[in-house]
Amino acid sequence: MRTRRLREFSRLAAFVFSVVCLTTPAWADFKAGEKAYQRNDYGTALREWQPLAKQGQAAAQYQLGLLYANGQGVPKDDAQARQWYEKAASQGHALAQVNLASLYDYARGGSQDFTMAVRWYLRAANQGNDLAQQRLGLLYERGDGVPKDFVQAYMWYKLGTAKGATPGAIRRDDLASRMTSDQLAAAKKLAREWQPKPLASRPSQTRP
Repeated sequence: MRTRRLREFSRLAAFVFSVVCLTTPAWADFKAGEKAYQRNDYGTALREWQPLAKQGQAAAQYQLGLLYANGQGVPKDDAQARQWYEKAASQGHALAQVNLASLYDYARGGSQDFTMAVRWYLRAANQGNDLAQQRLGLLYERGDGVPKDFVQAYMWYKLGTAKGATPGAIRRDDLASRMTSDQLAAAKKLAREWQPKPLASRPSQTRP
């Protein structure tokens, strides 16, 4: 029995060691891409990140989306940006979720789709992203992609402006002036009770 346990432990140790050996070079490549990006060397950043993105690393996929969205090191291509953001967003990368939602929201890289915008904003908002929360507030206020709902709109505005975001606070206060006291009380209660819902198995959003 003891020998069997030792064998199992040895296999586990070997597996962990192999994972470390595989991920360490990838991490070094990702950081090299970051450093290149910071000095505006977008071609090098692209060369470092592209293989990692193709291997399925969410952080690299998000960075490739940024390069295509901004035309950095590649021709500006919102359709390509949308594809790379979606790959990262599907793995739980909150910033990719926000940017993907924004492309759907503003009809960049494809047709406008408020329903898809709501879907991706919601995923990021549930992770505590304040920009996604404010955009959700606006979509609920207008009834774009969701039924118009002032209570939900105010709740998301309030959550998204907890750190003092001015534009969202202006919209929040304007909306409050058009709500009944019961609606406002319900919205504030929802905001107080809200809890972030991070994905249990979400991959690292910074380190590949």
